[in-house]
Amino acid sequence: MSTQQVIGYERTSVEETKWYEICPIDYVVPGTGVAALVQGEQIAIIRTMDGLFAALSNFDPFSEAYVIARGIVGDRAGVPKIASPIYKQSFSLETGECLDDPNVHLAVYPIRVSAGKIQVALPPHTR
Repeated sequence: MSTQQVIGYERTSVEETKWYEICPIDYVVPGTGVAALVQGEQIAIIRTMDGLFAALSNFDPFSEAYVIARGIVGDRAGVPKIASPIYKQSFSLETGECLDDPNVHLAVYPIRVSAGKIQVALPPHTR
């Protein structure tokens, strides 16, 4: 999968990046998300209706629950987003910024598809 099919970013330094395999791409239905536990971090893997993938923290800072993967996938003014299923705040899939309160952000993780499987990378401090 080329980077144009991935929302967010991919690390450029492959030497320092450890990729964790999550699941086959078919396990994530377009327009939905799934939660994955990677090295103790809950990550929401989101697939847009266009087939783009994003990886964000699964923790909703407003409800203080791990529910982002169960949110509503869509866009706001052309920005791909997910709305929390609890209080409905929307978060950019590209940056993790809350579109309703720019002071709040979700962590965004590098994501890629390799051999038909979704992979994410964690920053070195979380490993």
